[in-house]
Amino acid sequence: MKHMKKEEKGTLSIMKIICISIILILISGIGVMAVNTKLNDVKIELQNGYEMTVLTSKTKVSEILEENNILLTENQKTTPNLEEEIKAGESIKITDKSYNEVQIAKIAEEGVETSLNQLLESYAPITEKIVVEQVAIPYETVTKNATEAEDDASNKVLQQGKDGLKEITYKIKYQNDIEIERTVLSEVVITEPVNKIVQVKKKSTSRASTLPRATSSNEGTVTYKVTAYCPCSKCCGRATGRTASGTRATAGRTVAASSKFAFGTKLNIGGHVYTVEDRGGAINGNRIDIFVNSHAEALRWGVKYLTVSVVN
Repeated sequence: MKHMKKEEKGTLSIMKIICISIILILISGIGVMAVNTKLNDVKIELQNGYEMTVLTSKTKVSEILEENNILLTENQKTTPNLEEEIKAGESIKITDKSYNEVQIAKIAEEGVETSLNQLLESYAPITEKIVVEQVAIPYETVTKNATEAEDDASNKVLQQGKDGLKEITYKIKYQNDIEIERTVLSEVVITEPVNKIVQVKKKSTSRASTLPRATSSNEGTVTYKVTAYCPCSKCCGRATGRTASGTRATAGRTVAASSKFAFGTKLNIGGHVYTVEDRGGAINGNRIDIFVNSHAEALRWGVKYLTVSVVN
């Protein structure tokens, strides 16, 4: 019995020695791994301004962010970029991409074959300028009937006409130095135009004159403020293509005029004959709107002062 107890004690001692040896081997292995793995301190600056310093064995920017569970949105970028490697003590900065960079990246992902210069031109910044212009206001010629006057009183200028002057303030948008939009901010009349008054003796005839009849007391021609509009929502509120008279608006034919002109009335505007087919809330008095195909054409037309007469 004593001999068996001695053998058991000897076996336990051997087991203890083996366990202690294994533990020492594991500890030494971990120590070797720790010595062989170099940890670097790297600063990460988030977009919101928060800064954090991390210890990492990674050197690639993307791997360091992944290790720290930091995900970028499609509008964010890093400096240095994700594929670069950094050293201990260096920083990774997360910032927002510019609008141009985001758009170029999206187009590149869609596989559009184009040059970088073309992309930059397409997404060039839009600049705005306030421009003040002085524009002449043409005077109107008004005729005065001298049927009862003596012969030498006919065709006499009673008052010379004189153009007025107004100042228009525009907000103009440019892209690549090309005007893309013009908005009128204000109009100020500096001097009012003075009408030219002509006294004429009307000849008595059995038939109506074949000449175009004026819009002012059916005599002479009158100068109107003529603008342009297109079928877009900016000009019409809603783009239907239909006029107030029910016809389809057609460039070169359709104009919007006040209710003093019946639908279907033919107007000679600056030498071109149009048809009154539309109305407009701002179209009143001596104002006419000419229909064009696009908003760009309407902007190019701007404001003109043209003679207008009814065509019989």
